[in-house]
Amino acid sequence: MEYRIEQLARTAGVAVDTIRFYQGKGLLEAPRREGRVTWYGDGHLERLRRIRELQQRGFTLTVIQRFLAGELEPSDEGLVAAVTRPTSPQTLTLSELAERSGVAAPLLMSLEQAGLLVPVETGDEPLFPADDLEAITAGMQLIAAGVPLGALIDLGKEYSAAVDRTARQAVDLFDRHVRERIQAEGGEAEAAERRLLTLFNELLEASGTLVRHHFQRTLLRAAREHIEKTAR
Repeated sequence: MEYRIEQLARTAGVAVDTIRFYQGKGLLEAPRREGRVTWYGDGHLERLRRIRELQQRGFTLTVIQRFLAGELEPSDEGLVAAVTRPTSPQTLTLSELAERSGVAAPLLMSLEQAGLLVPVETGDEPLFPADDLEAITAGMQLIAAGVPLGALIDLGKEYSAAVDRTARQAVDLFDRHVRERIQAEGGEAEAAERRLLTLFNELLEASGTLVRHHFQRTLLRAAREHIEKTAR
C-alpha cells in the first residue's frame, strides 16, 4: 500500500506539515520518488503511529528518536517515563516559597542563580518543589547560627558540583550493569520493563539512604579531625 502525503496524513491523523517536520528531524525516512510525485508506504504509517504513541506517553522528540533508532528498547519505556516524567510533586512559585518560608524573594533568587534551588518546571513563572521549604529552613538555621551567606552559597555550589558528578557516574553504572544486563537476557518485553522499573525505584531509594548516611558519618569524622587538629 502506498500513499501520497495528503493520504498518509489523513490515514495517520496528523498534519502534512507534521510529516515534513518529522522528515526534517530524521524521525521519518524520505519517501519513494516517482518523477515529481512522492510515495509513502506502510512503514511510514507504522512509524507515524509509533511516534504518536510515544508522544502520548509524554516523551520528547529527542527521546522518541532514540527509541526509533533502537538505542532504547520498548522494554525501556517504563524506566524512561519514570526518569523523564517523575510523579509531579506539589509545586510553589518563587513568591509562594518566599511567603511560606519567610525568606525574601531576592535572596531565593540568589539561591536559584547559584544552582541551589532548581525549578521542576520552567516557563513564564518557574515552579519549585514544595519540599524546598525544608532545605530553605535548614539553610536559614545555619545563617542564624552565624554562617555567612556568601560562604554558605559557595559551599553549596561546591557540594552541588560534586554530587552532580557522582550522580552521573551512578547513572552510568546502573545503565551498564543493570539495564544492559536485563536487556541482554531477552525474554518478554513487558516483564523486562516491570523489572527495570522496580529495580530503578528500589535503587533510587537505597542510593538516597546511602548518600545521607555516608555524608553524616563523613561530616562527623571531619568535625572530630578538626577538633583534634585544633587541640594540637
